[in-house]
Amino acid sequence: MPHPSHTPFVPFFHFRSRWLAASAALALSLSLSGCNVLENPDMVTAGAGLVRAATLTQTEVAVLSAQSCEAMDAQSQVLPSNSAYGQRLQRLVTQFPRDVNGQALQYRVYQNKEPNAWAMANGCVRVYSGLMDLMNDDELRGVVGHEIGHVALGHSTARMRTVYATSAARQAIAASGSSVAAALSQSMAGDLAETFINAQFSQVQETAADNYAYDLLTQLQLNRQGLVTGFQKLSALSGGGSGLPFLSSHPPSGKRAQNIQNRLNQER
Repeated sequence: MPHPSHTPFVPFFHFRSRWLAASAALALSLSLSGCNVLENPDMVTAGAGLVRAATLTQTEVAVLSAQSCEAMDAQSQVLPSNSAYGQRLQRLVTQFPRDVNGQALQYRVYQNKEPNAWAMANGCVRVYSGLMDLMNDDELRGVVGHEIGHVALGHSTARMRTVYATSAARQAIAASGSSVAAALSQSMAGDLAETFINAQFSQVQETAADNYAYDLLTQLQLNRQGLVTGFQKLSALSGGGSGLPFLSSHPPSGKRAQNIQNRLNQER
């Protein structure tokens, strides 16, 4: 079997983001309100800024993501790559793709008791020590595969566009006339990162990322049962709900575990 670094993984499920429709709707609403817009030039500026944010290129999103991730690293306790946590994470992702959508995957561990993980469109993948303490190797691979899925399927790009559109960073850059690629201040990048991390993916996106992780583990011939038991652990933490506060918009963890179990059963 070719190594994933040489043969890019192609997921079974792809979902297109809806930002184009949103941009078109915004442009239409501006054109239909002609008199009011002419009387309120600030409305034109604001509307144009929102459309611009919604149509950020993949490269621009990657730049914003890189700056945001760097800011999060600066305000977090990043464990050394030779620490027990760092070595474990690197060992677990040895067979995973080295890049997604042309972006090299960069893994780091935060010393943080919260069981969390996230990834950005520039390939930045961050896993919290609390999650690593909670889950075994197979379960952790499932979570990391899920986060990579959000990047591969374009969810992380769409989320950054949405977050940036309503951020102080966009307003500051628009006012200065600078390009999106211009460096943000440390505080702006940090705020953008925190908003990104706390924002929620749709349930459709979460299910798609679950399936991506399942398909990735299948292609690599790795244990997929960890996806089931990982969700079961999260479900137990919340008494059967979505798992944890940061999973509040996700389908209930118990249901997600059952969805993966159903796929496993169908293959037997």
